Amino acid sequence: MKQPRRGLLLLLCGLLVWFLVESRLLRAWAVEALSLCAASVVPALFPFLSVSSLLISLGFGEWVAPHLAGLMTPLFRLPGCASSALLLGLVGGYPVGARTAAGLYSQGLLTKEEAERLLAFCSNSNPVFLITVLGQGVFGSFRAGLWLWLIHVLSALLAGLMFRGGGGRRGKAPEAVCCKAFSLPGAFVAAVRESAAAMVSVCGFVVFFYVLSRPLASLGGPWGAAAVGALELFSLTPLLRPDRAGFLLAAACTGFGGLSVLCQTAAVTEGLSLKYHLRGKAAQGALSALLAALVWPML
Repeated sequence: MKQPRRGLLLLLCGLLVWFLVESRLLRAWAVEALSLCAASVVPALFPFLSVSSLLISLGFGEWVAPHLAGLMTPLFRLPGCASSALLLGLVGGYPVGARTAAGLYSQGLLTKEEAERLLAFCSNSNPVFLITVLGQGVFGSFRAGLWLWLIHVLSALLAGLMFRGGGGRRGKAPEAVCCKAFSLPGAFVAAVRESAAAMVSVCGFVVFFYVLSRPLASLGGPWGAAAVGALELFSLTPLLRPDRAGFLLAAACTGFGGLSVLCQTAAVTEGLSLKYHLRGKAAQGALSALLAALVWPML
């Protein structure tokens, strides 16, 4: 057996032993995570997942294609329909944009390579989380939250520009919505059913990484907060301090998303490689920290 695999198996065995020894504590943490899912994650994501899936099924990507192709094609070398994933991702939060990109690919509106490049910058944090939870909740300022959101959007667009080089140019975007037969009741039922299945996966990853991140919080200081943020965003919030280091860390971690978000993306993008997504989120995290350092003196 190869040494890396042996090391991974030993690590998982140690994790299992920890689960058994601290089973009572882990159950309490899991209950906290499930309460978080019920109170925040599901209400915030499930409606967006359902509506975004229904929009794509009914031709939203084809409808916006001719209107936004003039921006998407020269900037990101993607067809205009890709703008639907970017727009819905910026409004709905993780992983709505990634789910929309996968839907565009499954409908044949994007090639596999285009959909994978789109994943580099279309999956982003919910503005409510950035402005309300972080801005007002942590920093006590709507202005700070608004700056975090603007930094997040700009870093996503810059990450998209970084990964535009691999795309070839397409022909003209469609002039009108493709007229195809659809059943509104059938599309609605499918959208809700698929979104409910996606929410099970999303909540599963939130619970798992929430439990893993709790011991890291005891490390204290910015390094402990950074370790928690690299795993799961919701657990990061109470660890942030309303100072320059906290602001930079909030921007960087929300830009990257954490391992929990990466796994959530993988759960809703079956068949697509995440190579561009992982590089794009790493670049977005670094760019967000840089932009936050420039913005902080103005707060």
